Amino acid sequence: MPSHALKRSVLLVLCACVLVAQSMVAAVNLLIPELAASSLHPSHSEILWTVDAYVIAFAALLIPAGALGDRYGRKGALLAGLALFAAGAATSALAPDPAVLIAGRGLSGAGAALITPATMSILVRLAAPERRARALASWTLALGLGGAAGNLGGGLVGQFLSWRALFAAMVPLAALLALAVAFVTPRTDRSARSNLDPLGTLLLTAGLVAVLFGIIEGTTYGWTSAPILGSFAAGAVLTALFTVHALRSARPLFDPRVFASARLRSASLGTAAGFFGLFSLFFVNSQYLQDVKGYDAAVAGVAIMPLTLGMALVPRLAARWAGHPRAVVGTGLTLVGLGLLGASTVDAATPYWTYACWLLVISAGTGLSMPALTLGVVSSLPPHQAGLGSGLGTTARETGAALGVAVTGTLLSAYGNLTSGMGPALRTVALLVLAATALVVAGYGRRTPTRTIASDPERVLSRSTGA
Repeated sequence: MPSHALKRSVLLVLCACVLVAQSMVAAVNLLIPELAASSLHPSHSEILWTVDAYVIAFAALLIPAGALGDRYGRKGALLAGLALFAAGAATSALAPDPAVLIAGRGLSGAGAALITPATMSILVRLAAPERRARALASWTLALGLGGAAGNLGGGLVGQFLSWRALFAAMVPLAALLALAVAFVTPRTDRSARSNLDPLGTLLLTAGLVAVLFGIIEGTTYGWTSAPILGSFAAGAVLTALFTVHALRSARPLFDPRVFASARLRSASLGTAAGFFGLFSLFFVNSQYLQDVKGYDAAVAGVAIMPLTLGMALVPRLAARWAGHPRAVVGTGLTLVGLGLLGASTVDAATPYWTYACWLLVISAGTGLSMPALTLGVVSSLPPHQAGLGSGLGTTARETGAALGVAVTGTLLSAYGNLTSGMGPALRTVALLVLAATALVVAGYGRRTPTRTIASDPERVLSRSTGA
């Protein structure tokens, strides 16, 4: 398939798929009150797992799912992901008890893990080099809009419909998207050099699940509790075992030495930092608008829509400056941090439009930085591993998002209530984003020659001599 084969219809379908997959990360948050009062009578822990099962399955399976698409076909992986996503949504919609609801969420998350890297990988393979930055800007826009769409959809459903309606609606929507993919999206070349590496996949996936469990459940069990410390310890051990295995294997899932690249490390950190800030805002937004400002769920979902404006308009400008990633990324992440500092000053007396202005600043920063960061991750790996590169980048996004929610939730708990805790929590998050920005900018500034550090019939790997 020639590189100039990316048509507008294909781009729209791919972006729609990733938007829907990302929307279900946030949509359930606004349904928590209705779920708690439903006939399922879920416990507090079961409600948390209803939210978290999707995120854990999504984030933990992204890297092997990306490699699976590279090896056996990206279009097939995308269609399989949509089928799993729909099956999980149907299971959740019909769930007779909380356990089935949670299982359905996990199944949908596994489908999303196949959808997201496959969409980006197809896009990268089809787009001509001069159009790649703009195409990735559109993909990143869809990812960001997914979070806003999830808040809006969850709010509307929570206000006017049953919680089951949200999951039921996903089934025909996924079927429609699958039909569009089947007829519109061309197949791309498979990569015989991409490897699934069953043992490496098991070690890495288990390690990510353990780390994500610790991050997400830290506020519930306590950060120094035995389950959380044990989870982090297990994640560290499993990740170390994966690294040792990958370095010794002739055909690993991916070679850990790719992280010798300062650009890849910086792009991954910047991606995580941006979503760390964005999802911290998502976490407090609905509580602030509903509990402090007194908006109902539907209005709260609409009120966050200023976040979509910068994400929709700025990426087109960012694509024009793709040749200056250091400046684009640094400016964008700085705007995210400054916007969060501004949002930390609001209270019950603050006019909505003042709050909306800070949302616009955060939105502009996200729209400016994320396309360049996405391109930074993908371009750090060879073209035949585009799906794996997407998996790495999206894992950084989802891990950053989970950390943002966990850190913000912990700080709010320490202050006892949202009114007194929102300001300090967002200020802390903002300072962490700005500190990460300094590290990212420094990493992007390193331009050193490369030398080959690994070469065999199946792989050739280069690294910066000064990295």
